[in-house]
Amino acid sequence: MDILWLGSRHGLNSFEQIAIVLVLVAAFISLMYAWWLRSTVLKKDKGTDKMQEIWNAIRVGADSYLGQQLKTILPLIGVLTVVMFLSVYVVPPSLEAREEFKAFGEQGITLIIAVGRTIAFIMGASFSLIVGQWGMRMAVQANVRVASASRRSLNESLSIAYYAGTYTGMLTDGLGLLGGTLIFIVFGKAAPDALLGFGFGGTLLALFMRVGGGIYTKAADVGADLVGKVEKDIPEDDPRNAAVIADLVGDNVGDCAGMAADIFESYEVTIVSGLILGLSLVAITGDLKWIVYPLIIRAVGVISSIIGTFTVPIWEKVNLPLLGRAHDAEEAMFRSYEVSSIFTVTISIFLAWLYANDWRLAALTAIGVGLAVAFNPLTSYFTSTKKSPVKEIVASTKTGPATTILSGLSVGMESSVWALLVIAVSFIAGILLYNGDGAQYVLYAIAMIGIGMLSHTGNNVAMDSYGPISDNANGIGEMAWHDMEDENTLKARQIMADLDAVGNTTKAITKGVAIASAVIAAVSLFASYITDVGRVQAQLGLTEVMNSIRVSDTRVFVGLLLGGALPWLFSSLSIRAVSRAAGQIVEEVRRQFKIPGIMEGTKTPDYAQVVGISTASAQKELIPLATIAVLMPLVVGLVLQVEALGGFLAGIILSGQLLAVFLSNAGGAWDNAKKSIEDEPRDLKNNTGKGSERHKAGVVGDTVGDPMKDTAGPALNPMIKVANLVSLLAAPIIVKYPMVQADGSVNIVVVIVAVALLAATIWAIGRSKSPVKEL
Repeated sequence: MDILWLGSRHGLNSFEQIAIVLVLVAAFISLMYAWWLRSTVLKKDKGTDKMQEIWNAIRVGADSYLGQQLKTILPLIGVLTVVMFLSVYVVPPSLEAREEFKAFGEQGITLIIAVGRTIAFIMGASFSLIVGQWGMRMAVQANVRVASASRRSLNESLSIAYYAGTYTGMLTDGLGLLGGTLIFIVFGKAAPDALLGFGFGGTLLALFMRVGGGIYTKAADVGADLVGKVEKDIPEDDPRNAAVIADLVGDNVGDCAGMAADIFESYEVTIVSGLILGLSLVAITGDLKWIVYPLIIRAVGVISSIIGTFTVPIWEKVNLPLLGRAHDAEEAMFRSYEVSSIFTVTISIFLAWLYANDWRLAALTAIGVGLAVAFNPLTSYFTSTKKSPVKEIVASTKTGPATTILSGLSVGMESSVWALLVIAVSFIAGILLYNGDGAQYVLYAIAMIGIGMLSHTGNNVAMDSYGPISDNANGIGEMAWHDMEDENTLKARQIMADLDAVGNTTKAITKGVAIASAVIAAVSLFASYITDVGRVQAQLGLTEVMNSIRVSDTRVFVGLLLGGALPWLFSSLSIRAVSRAAGQIVEEVRRQFKIPGIMEGTKTPDYAQVVGISTASAQKELIPLATIAVLMPLVVGLVLQVEALGGFLAGIILSGQLLAVFLSNAGGAWDNAKKSIEDEPRDLKNNTGKGSERHKAGVVGDTVGDPMKDTAGPALNPMIKVANLVSLLAAPIIVKYPMVQADGSVNIVVVIVAVALLAATIWAIGRSKSPVKEL
């Protein structure tokens, strides 16, 4: 048997050939399921003319922003595409590539790898863009339909919101699996040479969409809340607030487009690192199970996600023995996740036993799935309105904004410790399973934990996208029904509020999963970095071949310090951008409230002006922040060399993980504390409910937490992986062309390049700090 030449070219046996074909089939099933979900959602009605008018303003604003964003980043993508192609000509292709394509000669091999890496880069960037943009457009189509369905039932509203989110999740599953599998089929053992381009393309686009969308959404949100809620004591999505449309647009471009691209690139990168480390084990053992097994598990995860996500609306209807009905949307989603988890772990046991003949592979899959499952209750504990940390923040609002801020900071700090501990325990489990086989197997085990963790990406993205969809639906209902008080409208409002409250928790949970997966993917890439540098050094005939990184080396320790500082710089610049833009929006909203007729509701505010401020602020930061993430590793590598660059990456991973979880969970806890107060009966005399002093303190906490949880924290995920992938791509060049030669002479060309890159980094920092021109 020789399907797609998998047997003759790559040495796969009959079962492995069939399995790879079925992996491709699973990818297409995922995409077809996404199409079915889309058609199901679009069949639902869009409500009244007033609802559609508001929805259309949101749709136009979101589409316009993403179009402008694409124009901003395309030139840089074009430059990096050329760099991807030329990078192969600087350092010769790997020995595996030479073996795989030996029939084409030296020049032919180089050309094949150069073209392959370039196409893979474009494919990764395009897939990330598709997931982000199509997912956001589906969310926009769904939000008005969710609002309309709330007039009929909770279950129908939940189904539309969750299925629209699942559409994005299945796009992520299908395209991620399709890309990685196709690259393996075409390149075989030379796949790592092309996979780096695939991962880098997806990660870079995710960084752009995360940073831009995060700044846009939180600038509008903070500005709308500070003037509307605190100063004017009006509801969150009151149509008199000039920032309300920009706020609703921001939910889509930040939480939908940004998060979808973010999780997609994590999905990509775990496949990339798993296959790179798996192929290194194939070179040791000659057994192809190390690369076939992770691909099969990802395909199993696709089917698991389809089964799990399809059952979400059922849990609220069916009264099961022992379990009963799901009490709310959150419980229904958790149950669906558990269904997917049980299916994946069960199939992995049979695969590991009957195919791989290594039960430890099933154990690694179970550890990864368990890690993702563990983040559900862990993040929920620190951010849910039902748990003690959020209740503690609510209690602290009695004594004002200062104690509210302090309480939230402490919650975020503690949550970061527990998240890191859970990840560390999973790593220890991987060490215990494969420690006797050697360091290379342990590194592969870590990568496999990441494969298992993101095997249910469909569920994860569905839970995340559900949040902004329900939030937007709530906003549309608030604006369209603000002057209606009949029983049916009040019931619909309560349904929307309930779904929105659950959405805050699910968004926080998926942010936790995304951060943890980013850490695991980065550690896997870190392992690939050590392996790749050692391979290049051996290929160039150097006497010293790196197989570990010595923290005792002063240069490595300097790299560690610099790496640890980068996430703080990155977060500082992104939060500063939100603060500047929010300040402009506050001034603009205040100005418009002074216009006669706005506060009385007889004149429509100029929503476009605030949309313009948010757009300009977000676009300004795209290139500078991406430049910092790309160039800083290059500067460190060229000046301090490859081992110090390894220390730099270790510093980024540790510092970035702790900071990202802290920012995300502190912000989520403040947000839900504010919502808890808003759900109380309004009684200003007893300081309860909307408009009370406790509520104002809660709003201050929420506005501080907004850029933390939706801008700075999430943007660290792709930043960590961009730095790792840039280092992986640049390491062979740094090894071949050191600044200080073996004879002690200095390479002037490398010095000039390093100085130019440092100057560009300084320019990017200064550019990010500069104010936005007022419209």
